[in-house]
Amino acid sequence: MTNGMPEASAQLAAIGQRFYARGWVMGTAGNFSTVLSREPLILAMTSRSVNKGTLTNEQIIEVDGRGMPLDEYRGKAQQSAECLLHIEIVRRRGAGSVLHTHSIWSTILSDHFASRGSIEIEGYELLKGLSGITSHESRELVPIIENDQDMTKLSARLGDVLAEYPAAHGVLLRRHGLYTWGDTPDVAERHIEVLEFLLEAVGRSLSLRQQETTYGTLENT
Repeated sequence: MTNGMPEASAQLAAIGQRFYARGWVMGTAGNFSTVLSREPLILAMTSRSVNKGTLTNEQIIEVDGRGMPLDEYRGKAQQSAECLLHIEIVRRRGAGSVLHTHSIWSTILSDHFASRGSIEIEGYELLKGLSGITSHESRELVPIIENDQDMTKLSARLGDVLAEYPAAHGVLLRRHGLYTWGDTPDVAERHIEVLEFLLEAVGRSLSLRQQETTYGTLENT
């Protein structure tokens, strides 16, 4: 077991339980990772198809830079199908932790705005909860990429998008959910909370505008 694994396992399990309670990782959705070593690259990561509401330390495994479980975990648990996406973010962003949620709003809005390629968020005070942002007047672009069951192809596409949007704090997979990251699990969790709030605010505002347009049209007929 790599040094730091017990602490990382406990932290990721607790994050999973908190996210489940907030409706962001229902069923077996979502996956989380923390970097244990850079050279060689080793991640602590949630194993495949586990319920995050009852996530335990034992359901966190160690994977290498190819996304394969280390020897002591082989045969005991399967690695997440999305390991390669975590590894791509860690390498491209120098992240210390990557978290992935499947909330209602991230799923809906990633589909609604897919043709635009990103969601533009500005004017919200909570933007300052994202690392490096100091004003509500900032603009956050959250890119959207098409989902794919071929993880090698999807991770390459994700790498291209991360290069295209160097200031982005998160990425949406269409009809799938949100990926974000941070230097530590605490920072990554904060980014999830901020982005999930902002996505819900955008979604609810859009819904209200549509209702006002509809009711206004009816009142004028």
